[in-house]
Amino acid sequence: MIVGFDVGGTNARALLIDPSTGDVLDSALASSAGDGPHLVATLVGLVDEMRTGSGHPVDAAGVGVAGLAHRSGVVRYSPNLPNLVEFPIGPELERALGVPVNVGNDATAGTWAEARLGAGRGSDNFAFVALGTGIGTGFVLDGRLVQGASGFAGESGHMVVDAHGPEHITGQRGPWEYFASGTALGRMGREAADAGRFDRGRVLAGSAEAITGHHVAGAAADGDPGAILVLDGFCREVARGVANLVLVLDLERIVLGGGLADIGEPLRSGVGTWLGELLVGADHRPTVEVVLAELGPDASALGAGLMAADLL
Repeated sequence: MIVGFDVGGTNARALLIDPSTGDVLDSALASSAGDGPHLVATLVGLVDEMRTGSGHPVDAAGVGVAGLAHRSGVVRYSPNLPNLVEFPIGPELERALGVPVNVGNDATAGTWAEARLGAGRGSDNFAFVALGTGIGTGFVLDGRLVQGASGFAGESGHMVVDAHGPEHITGQRGPWEYFASGTALGRMGREAADAGRFDRGRVLAGSAEAITGHHVAGAAADGDPGAILVLDGFCREVARGVANLVLVLDLERIVLGGGLADIGEPLRSGVGTWLGELLVGADHRPTVEVVLAELGPDASALGAGLMAADLL
């Protein structure tokens, strides 16, 4: 059996996976707080818990983290996991478990899970776009998962779409995730409320300053005209970045995942409509399919495990 971990800034999630079917046999959750050695001990504890509970041996493990995860198993950069930066979590976990360990980016791992088990099946050229607090992406091209020279492929959220745009927390000006993340949707809702175009948001949140993306999505689902306009503008920003990815990589499918995928059909159809408007040469290309991810919050841990299975 294989273990897949999704290590975030708050929690570490572990899945015990049958690599032949992708079935999840057991799961466990623990805090990801602490330094590198403490996290290794936490992950080993999760493995022991699942081994004991299921009676299955573990043959390999995979770890998905948000940030730049080097092929060597060292996390080079991760705003969510600063205590893990430059710690050799891959080699240390491998030593502690006694099995091969693969470390990779969480969105890349989610991409591979969707390719093998979810909404990417049947496509050899697609992008997984995880819309959450930021944007993470991953790519399958000609049937192969793209990881890049160092394992850093997929940092498309930092792709600049407006060089004269506002400054982001990274110090960049106008990166895609400034305009098209969950953080951006909340900001767009607050701006619309301040301009008198989203009064429902004030009611739901208590004040314009308290509006989040959840308020916008909920109000849009209830048919509020102001929220629908905000969401449409947001879909345009998502599609603007997606169009760039399609132009560079000639993708045939876009899989929308992350927390904002819970918006569902309004997000999918909105991005698809705007992509048709913004993509250069759209009338001369096959239609790029836009679909919703199927694996939800399990995607990164599942994909990390499936990537580790390839080590065997």
